[in-house]
Amino acid sequence: MSKPITVTIPHQLGVAEARRRIEEGFEKLGAQVPGGMGDVQKHWTGDTMTFSALVMGQTISGSLAILATAVNLELVLPGLLGMIAGKIKGQMQKQGTLLLEKK
Repeated sequence: MSKPITVTIPHQLGVAEARRRIEEGFEKLGAQVPGGMGDVQKHWTGDTMTFSALVMGQTISGSLAILATAVNLELVLPGLLGMIAGKIKGQMQKQGTLLLEKK
């Protein structure tokens, strides 16, 4: 059974800068998932990125929409990963906030 999670990360960077940081830092966010991510597939349509990756032998998928003042991350966690969704959501929120801090 899969477990969807949603994370909203506010920012003050504008869409272009937020997208640039996401493109450069996406792998860092993936490192917060237990066991890291492998076989990462990403595709941009406008300012929305869809992705899939292999985590602990299971395929996760999701989308990341960059808005003017926030980034919305939707992630679908299959099987056992769904059981630790709270921990994963917390780490994504924390690392995403660090990535999008105005510097």
